[in-house]
Amino acid sequence: MSKLETAKAMIAAYNAKDADLYVSYMTDDACEAGYRGAVVREGKEGTRTGLAAAFVKWPENHAEIVSIEETENFVVFREHVTRGPASDGSELVEPFDVLAVYSFEGDKCSRVEFIR
Repeated sequence: MSKLETAKAMIAAYNAKDADLYVSYMTDDACEAGYRGAVVREGKEGTRTGLAAAFVKWPENHAEIVSIEETENFVVFREHVTRGPASDGSELVEPFDVLAVYSFEGDKCSRVEFIR
């Protein structure tokens, strides 16, 4: 599977609310973070737990790939994200666009950084 196919599979797993499948494409020490910033979800287990909680809070959460850029070790998606109503009654999050930079080590994703 190419790096682009892997990143697309991660988005498909995300949209299916399948945290286990999402992290299966990641290295054990992978993380999700703000661009050049703080790690939001650390390690495969931290990412799994964080995503599972987000999927419970926003059951209608969805990311649409708007554009794609690819280099040897990076895939960059411009994603349009909609959350829908939160299950805990918190305020509605307006739809937003984000650049997601998927970094790879070998055939696994090692880091996803979000530029918002």
